[in-house]
Amino acid sequence: MLAFKYISFHYLKYFLIIMIALVLFMVGFDYLQNVNDLPKSANLLLIYLVYRIFFAIDMLLPLALVFAMISTKIFLIRSNALVSFFSLGYSRTDILKPFIFVSTSIIILFIGAHATNFARADEFANNIRKTEQYLNPTRNLFFTYEDKYIYFSKLSPLQKKATNVRVFTVKEGALSEVITSKEAVYIDGDWHLKNAHIIEKPSIVGLKNPGIKITDKKDLAILHDFKPKILDQVYEGKVNFTIGDALDALYLLKNQNINTSQIKSALYKIFVYPFFVPALIIIIFFFVPASSRFLNISFFTFVAILSTLIVWGILFMMIEYANNKTVSSEVGIILPVLLLFIASSVQYRRFNIR
Repeated sequence: MLAFKYISFHYLKYFLIIMIALVLFMVGFDYLQNVNDLPKSANLLLIYLVYRIFFAIDMLLPLALVFAMISTKIFLIRSNALVSFFSLGYSRTDILKPFIFVSTSIIILFIGAHATNFARADEFANNIRKTEQYLNPTRNLFFTYEDKYIYFSKLSPLQKKATNVRVFTVKEGALSEVITSKEAVYIDGDWHLKNAHIIEKPSIVGLKNPGIKITDKKDLAILHDFKPKILDQVYEGKVNFTIGDALDALYLLKNQNINTSQIKSALYKIFVYPFFVPALIIIIFFFVPASSRFLNISFFTFVAILSTLIVWGILFMMIEYANNKTVSSEVGIILPVLLLFIASSVQYRRFNIR
């Protein structure tokens, strides 16, 4: 218990120091790069920086967890604390447990944060930089749903409104109905078209058929459960989903013959990708001897940090491939993390830890 508390304390300390340093570096570099494009308003600038901090945490937290383990292990070696723990009867598994427990706990909190708009911080920051609004209207949105083709001239997800709406219904390969409306509002799970103008074409044209039928409705409900955020993100090809939005979109679109690979990639990135950290911690942990007499600390630190960056870079690249549909999300995200877990299991067994 003494070793667990001692190691956990220093691990958290190094994690916070490294996390703050990485975030400040990334946000500072981004600010210097985009300073001329940022809004002049102090409020908007502050909001932009906050979103950039959230995005930096989202991107760098797994990396900081591994770097903190390396730093803590080097500290334990240099202070001879590691040798002392072994002399008191602690095993290497006992020394490893605090790293795994603390890193996994932080990862679970990190995943939970993606249930909020923390997951969309990069999108919001880019919107502020480009238009001085954190949530931009989407223009000229055209998509299919069931047997309908829908066009929104402008969609405002925050206000849950759309303008200049066109709905085309196709049956048996032929246009059967056209609905137009100047405004649509999302209320209680449905899009309500205001003053909808409906043009119905008969399926069979003949003498007994009156021909085209034109009607008007003050309020017409369509697209049940099609939330504005789903429309904005799925059909615009965005990948920064919150957990709730991703699950809603996956459930809604699973029977619509629409490619949901980007949604799956977003969910795998949230739930699977961060767990490469415990696997990598185990792999690196057992390469380090108990005493500095058997270790060139500078060389080990360089190799460990470089290896971590290479693994993190490969994982990040595979996630981008999955988002761009170059590879499947299972191959791009799940497989690399699974291979790391297999490697960590082999490493653990190799040292015959009890």
